[in-house]
Amino acid sequence: MASYRSGPGYGHGYDDYGYDGYAPGGHAPEGYAPTGYAAEEPVDEVLPEDDLPSRGRRRLPRQRGGSMARSGAVLGVGVFAAVGAGSMATAQEKPPVAISMPDQVDTVANRIGAQLPDAESLPGVGDLMPSEEEPASDSVVTTAPLTQVSYASDTDTANQPADSGEALRARILEQAEQQQAEADASARAAAEAEAAKQAAEEAAEAKAAEEERQRRLEEERRRKAEEEARRKAEAERLAKLAASYVAPVANYTLTSTFGESGDMWAAGHTGQDFAASTGTPVKAVHGGTITEAGWAGSYGYRIVLTLEDGTEVWYCHLSSIIQSSGEVTTADVIGRVGATGNVTGPHLHLEVRPGGGDAVDPLAWLRNNGAPV
Repeated sequence: MASYRSGPGYGHGYDDYGYDGYAPGGHAPEGYAPTGYAAEEPVDEVLPEDDLPSRGRRRLPRQRGGSMARSGAVLGVGVFAAVGAGSMATAQEKPPVAISMPDQVDTVANRIGAQLPDAESLPGVGDLMPSEEEPASDSVVTTAPLTQVSYASDTDTANQPADSGEALRARILEQAEQQQAEADASARAAAEAEAAKQAAEEAAEAKAAEEERQRRLEEERRRKAEEEARRKAEAERLAKLAASYVAPVANYTLTSTFGESGDMWAAGHTGQDFAASTGTPVKAVHGGTITEAGWAGSYGYRIVLTLEDGTEVWYCHLSSIIQSSGEVTTADVIGRVGATGNVTGPHLHLEVRPGGGDAVDPLAWLRNNGAPV
């Protein structure tokens, strides 16, 4: 901002105020000091009219440090710019950075401030200043000397895009986390649904297996019940059969009776004859034990059936013996009708000997015990 001027000794030179004309006398006027050199004493008086420049312009009093005055004006502009920048930085909530200026600048700024108009008179600025009538605000205003300027550092300015990038990155990460959470929730829901489905299938299988087991148990119980019923029925039948008496043959004709006399018997007939075809089945008239079976002389092939009370029942003249020993039940087939021994034709000779003693009338005995003969 300083102007270069001709030093002493030159025939002409530019004046200290930026005029294009030459200074009077072709030498530096009184009080002249080159830029960068301070005058020994400040020039505070006004020059007479005859000392004015040839162009008729009034020469203003030279103040000490003219170049410094211009620098102070520039400083004022810089101060306003710095204040604005500091306000912007403060609005962005960035920490201010303090810059300290030399004491010489502080002195010049104070002198310039004394000559500057009040801030309230400046257009656009006075409206921002609180008036004396207005009550003091509760907010605290922090002031700093003009020699200290706050501004946003380059680091803060560079951080603004970084902050935007961080915000974008945070949003992207948030969206990714949200999508991941939704995917995890969907996966959990699918897993829970699959588990529920599998549990339902397992429950259905378990229920079906239990039903099948119950069905088999019921079937087994029914089978056992049926078997028990059949067993009981058979036992009842056998009991009834054991308690009952039957005829020794099914198809027969009564011929020689008990006590009948004849040439074939020395002391009368000792039994009852049931005439029937050879091979006709012979049954046990009651339940008992076969105690004897085989050839018996004039009786031919004979079977002796002993009942529970000791009564012996003889089956004589048999053509064959089917049951030769052991227990038998009423109506069991034990032999077949024949004509062996002392006979005139095929028939069954039946004798009944209570307690193994003397013979009694077989027809009367059978009828007394309920046999249909």
